[in-house]
Amino acid sequence: MVNKHYEVLVVGGGISGAALFYELAKYTDVKSIALLEKYEGLATLNSKGTSNSQTIHCGDIETNYTVEKAKSVKRTAKMVEKYCLQYGYENEFMFAHQKMAIGVGDKEVAYMRKRYKDFKELFPYLEVFEKEKLKEIEPKLVLDENGNERPESIVGVGVQSGEWSTVDFGRMSDSLVENAQKIESVVTDVFFNSQVTSIKQVGKVHEVEVGDVTYTADFVVVNAGAHSLYLAHRMGHGLDYGCLPMAGSFYVTTKKILNGKVYMVQHPKLPFAALHGDPDILINGFTRFGPTALALPKLERYHGNSTIIDFIKTLRFDKNIVKIFWDLLSDGDIRSYILRNFMFEVPYINKRLFVKDARKIVPSLQVDEIEYAKGFGGVRPQVLDKKNQKLMLGEASVNPQTGIIFNMTPSPGATSCLGNAERDVKLVCEYIGKTFNQKEFDRELVE
Repeated sequence: MVNKHYEVLVVGGGISGAALFYELAKYTDVKSIALLEKYEGLATLNSKGTSNSQTIHCGDIETNYTVEKAKSVKRTAKMVEKYCLQYGYENEFMFAHQKMAIGVGDKEVAYMRKRYKDFKELFPYLEVFEKEKLKEIEPKLVLDENGNERPESIVGVGVQSGEWSTVDFGRMSDSLVENAQKIESVVTDVFFNSQVTSIKQVGKVHEVEVGDVTYTADFVVVNAGAHSLYLAHRMGHGLDYGCLPMAGSFYVTTKKILNGKVYMVQHPKLPFAALHGDPDILINGFTRFGPTALALPKLERYHGNSTIIDFIKTLRFDKNIVKIFWDLLSDGDIRSYILRNFMFEVPYINKRLFVKDARKIVPSLQVDEIEYAKGFGGVRPQVLDKKNQKLMLGEASVNPQTGIIFNMTPSPGATSCLGNAERDVKLVCEYIGKTFNQKEFDRELVE
């Protein structure tokens, strides 16, 4: 049966879907919007507080960002801050922590000093923390278990206070939908336990099937993590892309070890985040180390093996996939990285092996001071570009320009949620003849 028609239908209730739902309700003249969420609540997968590093990635301490990328990410990161400040969510689910990136050893130290010079105009609040200053503000970075200074040179570049750095994106997802539903002039329906089984285009609208219920919409935006590409493929879109799900695991300390966020220099050959330490706002500020990176043959991590078949279908294995994997595995550094991260998942030896890596950040760290964080970490949909035979970094969208968009948003997708939603809102409004209030949007979230 046909249940109801909406002008816009959003599939997926993580932070990206929630941000789009909010912006459509608040900054456009769209009059009917629905959000379909597969599970019983919002943000139960990758946007959940335990599934990511809870970081507002603005580019100041992410050493794999170029200046140009940092400029772009900084704008969208500020939107997260401004949204939270607008509604008074500071110190409720948005927090300010000391944060820095560190260079260890002469080569990395030289790199960090140069990076500071390149980025200080974009981020004027950045400071250089020499070893003596680090001993004062983040002593665990410098002193070993005997209280002696580490022998390597070390420098930090970051900020001690005044910058919002940490968000529980799960709670932010809830707030976005709640605030959208307070707008009485717009129909803002949310349907939980609503797994989309089929989407098809019928004339100028799309029919979206959920069990025996069919919704229709003038425009559909799919923000369903790794399942976005799965649904795109089922419609015959995005066939030049495959999906490699990367799972990130974490280790948590049994006490507070670091005073703030500490990031390391990113290895230029490795496409995945370098190890970092963060004060986890869900476990009393105890330090969470990670993420590890493990290719996982399923699209969702903690829901049994039900998505293994979905992974196989979404990978679309062929000679182009073989070429991508061959190129990755032919590099010794990447092979070593993959093997090491696999070992981080093996009980007993995992902690002992992980501590060796984490000691680059905290030289005094002991095996009995950390625990494998069971149930933490999510799955990021790294997109494989089969046409160009390469692993894509960052976000990807499939837009056949027929009134539907499929978004895949690995890190920093949560930070970019409001900026990505702005992009999609403009596309939606242009396609269905609605108006986006850019002036109000800029006033509240940009200026």
